[in-house]
Amino acid sequence: MTNETLLKQFAKGQTNLKKDTTGLNCVIYTRVSSKEQADTNQSLEWQKKYCLNYAIKNDLKILGYFGGTYESAKSDERKEFSRMLKFVKSQKEKVSYILVYSLDRFSRTGDSAIYIASELKKSGVNILAVTQPIDTNSHAGSLQQNIQFIFSKYDNDLRRQKTVDGMREKLLRGEWLGNVPTGYSYDKTHGTKEQRIVITEKGWFVKQAFEWRAEGRSYEEIVDKLEKLEFKIPFQLLTDMFRNPFYCGLISHNLLNGEIVKGKHPALISEDLFLQANNLCKSNGYKIKLVEENLPLKRFVRDAETNHPFTGYIVKKKNKYYYKVNKVGVKVNRSIDIMHNKFREILKYYSIPDIAIAPLKLQLAYTYENSTGSHAEIKKTITGKLTELNTKLEKLEERHAFGEINIDVYNKFTSKLLLEKENLTAELEKLTIKLSNPKELIDFVCRFASKLATVWTSANYHQKQTIQNLIFPHGILYDAKIDNYRTPKVKYIFERMACLTRVSEEKKNGSFDFYVENSRLVARTGVEPVIPP
Repeated sequence: MTNETLLKQFAKGQTNLKKDTTGLNCVIYTRVSSKEQADTNQSLEWQKKYCLNYAIKNDLKILGYFGGTYESAKSDERKEFSRMLKFVKSQKEKVSYILVYSLDRFSRTGDSAIYIASELKKSGVNILAVTQPIDTNSHAGSLQQNIQFIFSKYDNDLRRQKTVDGMREKLLRGEWLGNVPTGYSYDKTHGTKEQRIVITEKGWFVKQAFEWRAEGRSYEEIVDKLEKLEFKIPFQLLTDMFRNPFYCGLISHNLLNGEIVKGKHPALISEDLFLQANNLCKSNGYKIKLVEENLPLKRFVRDAETNHPFTGYIVKKKNKYYYKVNKVGVKVNRSIDIMHNKFREILKYYSIPDIAIAPLKLQLAYTYENSTGSHAEIKKTITGKLTELNTKLEKLEERHAFGEINIDVYNKFTSKLLLEKENLTAELEKLTIKLSNPKELIDFVCRFASKLATVWTSANYHQKQTIQNLIFPHGILYDAKIDNYRTPKVKYIFERMACLTRVSEEKKNGSFDFYVENSRLVARTGVEPVIPP
């Protein structure tokens, strides 16, 4: 053996001789971009056949098959694509090649595809398109492959632009894209291709919500009122609804680049009402029901005998306000002084005494810490599900934009995902307590609960309404026979604190056993026994 041969073993760097693929391992990846192609096997089997023949011809050992379904090449977060990459990197038997029919079947992401190919190459894995054989071990071959990746993305971008232009033209014609907002539905009974949108039964609830908002009612109050009418809508969706000009006959969409166009669909509300609901217009046509600050108990109080609500009026000569039952034949009239004074007495009764504030603060702090801690894992799970749903919705929109799925399939699956998202959002809102300073809020709540009558007296009309509904969610009754109020239902926390306060007072006076043996929920004279929830 010559010295040259012996010394060659100390040489560095890789040999420039072309590698022999004989005996190497590979995986096969096939993909189509639409479900229709996948269902009819228009190209999946064809791709697999070509890759399989190439592997057999070059004596490559196939370790696995991936894809075999429809996946958009625009995103490299595809399920089968990601599973293949994970398999290639973790496989004990080294994979040398990923066989694809053509490079655009691998990816159409351009620079992202180039990066993935580069990282795979560092691990000794080459992407091999059987209909576009390129030796990627050379710089020229790598450049050629990268150019093909870029052209695939360019072709994808051109198609997307054409699709987006078509969608924009559709919007400019006044036609809607995707799912219609709550209160509307597509009418497919007319048998033509022309888009027709109609108002559904839910539209009445939506319109009512806009009117309530225009009157100045809070979001929480509107959600509560709608729920009593058996129409549930999460707080966040209600916010989005009020900001959507679709309801006043206009179309706003990201593809319109800041423009608003007149839609072909029927308007559910007027433009004036829409602006008023968003606090942008105080008048201009729509009559807002003006509230009378002096009559906060109007419709909140009902007659105990007939269950009809009290309304209010003013005697102009005396400049004095009165409440009366709004029913022919019922003669119950009371001045606001009488009604308000008696209502303040009830509020004092359900106020938290000073002696109970300290233990109440401790209990509220404990409850807050316990609830936020126990719900952490549940909230994490729900948040994860919402992220998955948003990803699915985005992919559905992309596939619809690229023409991979038709409008019927898009609407069917989007409706299902949106309903699931709505339910999860509502569940998450129930578990989420957004407090930046819980101690400060607890202090405020205790101060508020200890001075209910004072706070109510100094509040404005809407604040009074909020306080009334907070403590007595079903309103209260006025019994003319005893000239006092009855409270059919009281919020549990106020009822319980009032009960415990009475027990504490009686314990001091030595009559604690009386309240234990008898109902602890019995209020003092003139107030109907409280019914716990």
